[in-house]
This record gives sequence, C-alpha cells and structure tokens, in this order.
Amino acid sequence: MSGLRKKLIGSRAFYASVLALLIPMIVQQGITQFVNLLDNVMVGRLGTAPMSGVAIVNQIIFIFNLTIFGGLGGASLFGAQFAGKKDHEGVRYTLRFRLVFSVVVCALGILIFLLFGEQLFQLYLNKESSSPEEIASTLGYAKEYIAIMLFGLLPFAINQCFSSTLRDVGETFSPMVASLIAICVNLTGNYLLIYGSFGFPKMGVAGAALATVIARWAEMGYLLLRTWRHRKQFPFLQGLFRHFQVPLSLVKQIAVTGTPLLLNETLWSIGTAAVNMCYSFRGLEAVAATNINSTVWNLFAIVMAAMGNAIGILSGQLLGANDIPGAKDTVRKLLFFSVCVNAVIGGLIVAVSPFIPYIYNTEPSVRQTATHLLMVSGSFLPLSAYTQGTYFTIRSGGKTFITFLFDCVFTWVVCLPIAFCLCQFTGLSVVWVFFFVSAADILKAGIGTVMLVSGIWAKNMVGDRPEN
Repeated sequence: MSGLRKKLIGSRAFYASVLALLIPMIVQQGITQFVNLLDNVMVGRLGTAPMSGVAIVNQIIFIFNLTIFGGLGGASLFGAQFAGKKDHEGVRYTLRFRLVFSVVVCALGILIFLLFGEQLFQLYLNKESSSPEEIASTLGYAKEYIAIMLFGLLPFAINQCFSSTLRDVGETFSPMVASLIAICVNLTGNYLLIYGSFGFPKMGVAGAALATVIARWAEMGYLLLRTWRHRKQFPFLQGLFRHFQVPLSLVKQIAVTGTPLLLNETLWSIGTAAVNMCYSFRGLEAVAATNINSTVWNLFAIVMAAMGNAIGILSGQLLGANDIPGAKDTVRKLLFFSVCVNAVIGGLIVAVSPFIPYIYNTEPSVRQTATHLLMVSGSFLPLSAYTQGTYFTIRSGGKTFITFLFDCVFTWVVCLPIAFCLCQFTGLSVVWVFFFVSAADILKAGIGTVMLVSGIWAKNMVGDRPEN
C-alpha cells in the first residue's frame, strides 16, 4: 500500500511547485469562465431566441478558437522543451511562428465568416421542430452578434500567442492579470451596453458582442505592454520583432509535429459542433439547454483544463531536460490528483444543477433539460479529467499523430455517429443522447491508459536544436 501511495501521491514540495503553476491558470480561467457565464446569463435574460442565436455563433467561433489553439499547440510543445533546456532563442523562434500563423488564420477566419456565416448558422436551425418565426428571429440575432465579434478575432489570437509562450517558460502571472483586466472591461461593458445603463444605448445582443471585443483589445494591450516593459525578465523577447525569420528546419519540425495537432483541434471542434448540431434536431429548446450546460460546465471544469495544461507544461519541461523518469512520475501523480479533485467538483455540479438554470429567463422545459444535462456532465467530470490529462501527456512528447487518433478521430468515429443515430432514428430525449455520448469516454480512457503505460510519449525533441 505504501508503494502505491508513493507512486500516486507526491511530497509537499511537489504539490507546492505544481500549485505555483496551477493556481494562476485556475484563477485566470476561472474568472474568464465566470464572466462567460455572466455574459451568457445577461444575454439569456433577453429571452430564448437571443440566447440561442449567440450560442450558435459561439459554436462556430469555437472552431476558430480551437484552430488557433491547435496551431499554437505544436509550437508550444517545442517552446516548453526549449524552456526546460534554457534555450531562449528557441523559445523566440516558436513565438515568431505562432504570430505568423495566427495572422494567417485570422484572415481566413474572417473571410469564411463573411462569405458563409449565414449558411453555417442555418445548420443549427431545425425547420421541423421550430417555427419560421423562431428561426428568423434566432438567425437575426446570430447575424447581429457575429458582425461585431469579427473585430475580436485578431486580438484573441495575439493574446493566445503571448500567453501560451509565457506559460511555456513558467510565467503565469501576466496572463492572469491580463485576463482580469479583460474580465472587468467585459462585465462593465455588458452592464452598460446590453441593457443601456447610465445613459448608454440599449444594444442587446450587439452590446454583448461589443463589450467582448473591447475587452479583448484591452487584454492584448496590457499583455504586450507588460511583457515589453519587463523584457529583461523574458530573454526570448529580445530582438523578437527585428525580423520574422524562423529556421526552416525548425519550421519543418513544428509542421510535422504540429500539423496533426492543428488538424486534431480543428476537426475535433468541427466534430463537437456537429454533435451539438445533432442535439439541435430536438429544437431550439435543446439548443438553449445545451448552451446552459456547456457554459456552466466550462466554469466548473477549469481545474480539469488547468491540470491538463500543467501536465503538458511540466512533463514537457522535464522531457526537454532529458529527465524521462521524472516526467513519468510527475504525470502519474498529477493524473491521480486531477481525477480526485474533479470527482469532488463533479459532485458539486450534480448538487447545484437543479438551481443554476433558474438564473436564466427561459421556459421551464429548458430549465429542466439543462438540469438533467448538468447532472450527466458532473457525473462524468472525473472521467473527462483523466482523458484530458492523458491527451496532454501524450502530446507533450510530440506524439501528435497519436493524439489526433485519440481525440479527433474518436470524436468523428465514435461520438458523432452515436449522437446522429440516436437523434435521427430514436425518440430518446437530448439528455439520454448526451449521456450515451459522454459514456463513450470510457472507451477513450481505456485506450489512453494503454498509451500511457507503454511510455511511447516520453521523448526529448530538442536535444540538438536545428539551425538554418
């Protein structure tokens, strides 16, 4: 028993070092998700149609966000290992790569939204289960919201470039403060612009979008100013903008390693959006209920997300320092810690699930459905924490093609067919469909365990940094 305890539970010094990295990320993500919840509630007070319109747009923007995360993730794998090796020039190269990639993706994203946005939104509007008036109203709100949100795509991407690089080198305070500033701006903007408080125009859905855009620009402004004023603390910033050259050999390495990750995040987000589209077969009430569930779940799942990032960063740094046994030991203890903590959080979600939907101004049937969805989400949170940690572990050693199969392909081959078949060919409620889709992670956890035990992920990728 003592041997097992030693393998799964770390020392006080171990948890102190973990928490030093973890707490700022939890604070940052927690406050961000709390604001997202308040944002969602404020829009939800306008009615089901506005909330559904915003939810549909956010499903599509979610694909853009994950594409950014995926593209930056490949560079982050190298950035974390360069940081572990104390190779500041290598970290600088990865940041340049991220910036160029982000600008290109932003341009493509804006173009797609402008050309095909309405057609994409209509995919979520089921003519058989919703009236023409409901569909027209929801679509109108969606178009109003996206017209303003497009101006926030670029600052979002730049924020992710700098925040992810800072986290790679162990600096989590600056991204946290930047998020706090954005949150204050967003909340204030929501209050003033959605309802027209203190003489400001009552803009409704458009006000929510404008507040978000202003907040993202404020976040970017602070982050750039803060890091630049303290550039001596971050050697990788020195000479960052002299040119945007990156060694071709490193670009190739990032491309080879990062392309599966990019495809994974992009196709996974599309697959997730498609699963939610299947839920919309049950009508706009199902759209509203799943929106409430996902928003609340994201708030409670911040520890899971932060733990996943921490596992990826810490294991990546140890792998970069060529401490393979230390990386394996750290991953094992962090996975156990994450599952235990998220079991408690999952129980809390189940406990409060009957009460949370009442903060929304929507129909009783929507509230009831949202309650049941939250119960399912809370019950499966420990399992989700384990699969999340497994994903970040495998990718920390550059096994991104395996993570592509593990995450994206699993969503398309297992989760999406389950959702589609159950929604299309059965009379099961959206709650039961959601339950069976969530339960599929049991298979995913089994596959992840085999991969972890095999040790194929434990690889140093930056032993000898390539030159031009």
